[in-house]
Amino acid sequence: MRRTTTLRTGLSALLLLGTWATASALPASAADAPARSTEAPASSALLSAMQRDLGLTRDEAEARLAAEKTATAVERTARNAAGSAYGGSWYDAGSGRLTVAVTRAAQADAVRATGATVQLVRFSARQLDTAKMSIDALSAPAGVGSWHVDPKANKVVVDVVAAHRDDNDVRAFLTRARQAGPLEVRQTPTAPRIFAAGTVGGDPYYTGNVRCSIGFSVHGGFVTAGHCGSPSAAVYGWDRSYVGNFQGSSFPGNDYAWVNVGSGWWTVPVVLGWGTVSDQLVRGSAEAPVGASVCRSGSTTHWHCGTVLAKNETVNYSQGAVHQMTKTSVCAEPGDSGGSFISGDQAQGVTSGGWGNCGSGGETWHQPVNEILNRYGLRLHTA
Repeated sequence: MRRTTTLRTGLSALLLLGTWATASALPASAADAPARSTEAPASSALLSAMQRDLGLTRDEAEARLAAEKTATAVERTARNAAGSAYGGSWYDAGSGRLTVAVTRAAQADAVRATGATVQLVRFSARQLDTAKMSIDALSAPAGVGSWHVDPKANKVVVDVVAAHRDDNDVRAFLTRARQAGPLEVRQTPTAPRIFAAGTVGGDPYYTGNVRCSIGFSVHGGFVTAGHCGSPSAAVYGWDRSYVGNFQGSSFPGNDYAWVNVGSGWWTVPVVLGWGTVSDQLVRGSAEAPVGASVCRSGSTTHWHCGTVLAKNETVNYSQGAVHQMTKTSVCAEPGDSGGSFISGDQAQGVTSGGWGNCGSGGETWHQPVNEILNRYGLRLHTA
């Protein structure tokens, strides 16, 4: 198999737009995967993409990557320092600092000692997560797009499709949701959808008449979105040669899958840059905080960047709800499903779905990669 084929197979296996589960919900084997640094984690092309999509200068992009790397390391230590008073955290691009919410002033000094700023709140992360789980148990109508815990607002936020905000079934859902805990209702312009596509040319993988994009190489195969194929379904590479089969797949409820790789194909720890940026090495899977920058690679729209907007969000697709998703401001389109979300050199998740497109903008969710690794007992292929 040619090297080009190898790279495309090892980097393009996920089709749907989507990210990873929150670290607090993950076993230590994945959530605590160490971040391996490199002297030059950001190429000139990657910095250019951040300048284009985030409106930054080159110096600002370099400074932001460095600050986000520090914030990612601080987040774990600060969470331990806060203990049961932990109320969540988020990264602020303006100050370059991580803010940690706590419910008790007695923990504030210990959290500040880690390098984080502190905000006192009423509800702990555990209380908010419990409220969200109660909402997860409800049957959501099509006019409800998604819901997640917003640590900055210290509430569970429900996004309602603007055209359906006055529907009786939406109002009834919100009435029941408010009984679970503190709630804030926001509007989204349209309902979320998955980003699978029919068979077209390009640099994809195929199963049946569906085209998707590869997410990340693991030892023995690659991970991708669950809506791209069912267990045992055959997978064919960008050149239509046989690659392997879906070894596990879950959708809805989850949106993840993994495919074994053989027949002359092999895996590499790289994410394709599509000529927009240089191909990116993958060195770990440390989860970036809310507010951090993140970039996505997919076979339709190639390389785009944005920020992490929310974690542990439940997304209400027409096929059913998917839990523990990460929401981003990155755009995507059909065929990008399963593709890679990466922050610096750290794998974040596989594209699941979203709304909008890369012409007018939108939002995209990813299924966190650490959840996928833990679910199937896989090991990320790193450089």
